Amino acid sequence: MILPARCFSSLNPIIPPAKTSIPATSSSANEKIAPKMAPILRKTHKDSQESNGFCFCCSRRRFLGAGGAALLPIRASGASDSTSNDPKEMLNRVHPPRADWYEEFYAWAMNTFTKAYEAEIAAYKSELFANLRGQVKSVLEIGIGTGPNLKYYSGDMDFVYGIDPNRKMEKYAQAAAEAAGLPPDNFKFMQAVSEALPLGDASVDAVVGTLVLCSVKDVDLTLQEVRRVLKPGGVFVFVEHVAAQDGTLHRFVQGLLDPLQQFVADGCHLTRKTGKSIADAGFAEVDIHQASLSSASLINPHVYGVAHN
Repeated sequence: MILPARCFSSLNPIIPPAKTSIPATSSSANEKIAPKMAPILRKTHKDSQESNGFCFCCSRRRFLGAGGAALLPIRASGASDSTSNDPKEMLNRVHPPRADWYEEFYAWAMNTFTKAYEAEIAAYKSELFANLRGQVKSVLEIGIGTGPNLKYYSGDMDFVYGIDPNRKMEKYAQAAAEAAGLPPDNFKFMQAVSEALPLGDASVDAVVGTLVLCSVKDVDLTLQEVRRVLKPGGVFVFVEHVAAQDGTLHRFVQGLLDPLQQFVADGCHLTRKTGKSIADAGFAEVDIHQASLSSASLINPHVYGVAHN
């Protein structure tokens, strides 16, 4: 069965991969990297990292739900900056309004059926997001959904924005923020898509995205937006599933099932080489790690790590 949510079928424990060397960066690029952020996983991205296994039960969201906020500058509807697309116009174009019952069902399903996935990946996320605690004060999470990541990094944040195109996610995300100890005044859920973020340039210390880039309409534009809203030296923390190695049976099955997956899982693509997209997006430094999932899981492989603006 292909489920309409982000990789919440039978996820298996992550097997640590072998390390590779990190690419050299120019001195000017290194000067942009904030020394306060210790790199998590120093990896050189290679196409071969997006290999070993396949995934067809993952999706993410191009949805969101409501609002503007204080503390950090919100981009005005017609603001002129590095992205000319109006956030509301882009939302309607990328994620046209769905029926209330559908949005509600999808949000409920995300909140209900991702628990097994989150339980199995908890140790991994704890290690990844520990690098944000005490180091950054303002965070934007794209595709926040029901807020399963908030408990890992929101404890000492001054402000957290959550972006998602499904407006019905808001009540779940608000509840997750409260459970994580984030005061209501320090959390804002906004309905938007990642291709047109309703925040000002250089307005947040970190951007978080987990299992999002598989389903956005435009990966490259989303990454441009991530870089735009990040402050100099800011970081993008990511976890994504990627295409299996070309020529393998897994990759063949991914290609076979990809059209069906996009239809039933709200645009989730099985064949994207997302790690390469992140590596080529223009970040000063990208630290990428790969994880394989045991027992011939349907959700291999993942790439994860930190990109430094």
